[in-house]
Amino acid sequence: MNNVRTKKRANKKSLPFFIGDAFKVCFVIITISAILLIQTFSFDIVPPILNRGIQPATFPKALLVLIIVLTSVIYYLSTKKPWKLEKKLPKAFFITLFNFVLFVVVSKYIDFFLAISILSIFVSYYWGERRVLYLLLVSIIFPIIVFIFFETILGLRFPGGIITNLYYY
Repeated sequence: MNNVRTKKRANKKSLPFFIGDAFKVCFVIITISAILLIQTFSFDIVPPILNRGIQPATFPKALLVLIIVLTSVIYYLSTKKPWKLEKKLPKAFFITLFNFVLFVVVSKYIDFFLAISILSIFVSYYWGERRVLYLLLVSIIFPIIVFIFFETILGLRFPGGIITNLYYY
């Protein structure tokens, strides 16, 4: 009986080479993103006099298109070099999850700008970057780029905090 369980069926049809775990994951992500992208076309258009920066529907559309494109690139790369099966998630994964919780706490109670800096330096460090100069550059330049993007292009203000209050007041 055990012999029968371990043998593969002779008449079982195999799936094409491109339909594997990578395809399933990417298909789900792209499908959900496409459904959400279609939903963004029903957003109301804000009159120009009330609009600060870009239209409210533009940012979600751009973000969803970016997700679809990057997911397609990941799928293409996975066909060239298949994903290896991990028995256990790496320690850096759990530390990253903890850093996101830390990000929420710091951004809510201390400062959003400081939270972005802390998140970027810790995630970079735990995923392998050990050069102190690069860590400092990432923790300073990345939050400034995010701040400039949201402040000037999107016309959105960061919530008040220790560092952002210095800029706004």
